[in-house]
Amino acid sequence: MLKYFLDQGLVKYSDKEITDWKEAVAESCQLLLDKKLIDQSYVDEIIQCVEEHGPYIMIVPKVAMPHSSADSEGVYGTAISFTKMKRPIQFDQEEKSASLFFTLAAKNVDQHMENIQKLSELLMIDGLIDRLADTDSIEDYRVVMQEYNL
Repeated sequence: MLKYFLDQGLVKYSDKEITDWKEAVAESCQLLLDKKLIDQSYVDEIIQCVEEHGPYIMIVPKVAMPHSSADSEGVYGTAISFTKMKRPIQFDQEEKSASLFFTLAAKNVDQHMENIQKLSELLMIDGLIDRLADTDSIEDYRVVMQEYNL
């Protein structure tokens, strides 16, 4: 799956000094916006959902999965993008921080659930999260991709 992200041009190492989680969500959506898979209303919807429901996008330590509902109007294609932030981004609670952002967009419920399942399987691979968290560039990403044959 790491190869999928790379082949689809959906890997980004942000060089921005981001400290606010809203900025981080927007940054993590940028590749999907650039590829016209989503529009700005989807980004706004994710931010609004986190404001209403808390940091539900924090799925495991170091990892955020920005997404909204499967029936969002601002989604035009199904994809997952990977964005590595320069520094961990704090959410409301001090212990909730992430530098790895896997942003989901899906055109329907089935594709949404499939995305979540694929990502969950990927993140359960022993040691992968820590290895990705230690990367600083696409070159580092390629090394991890080859190391895990993903």
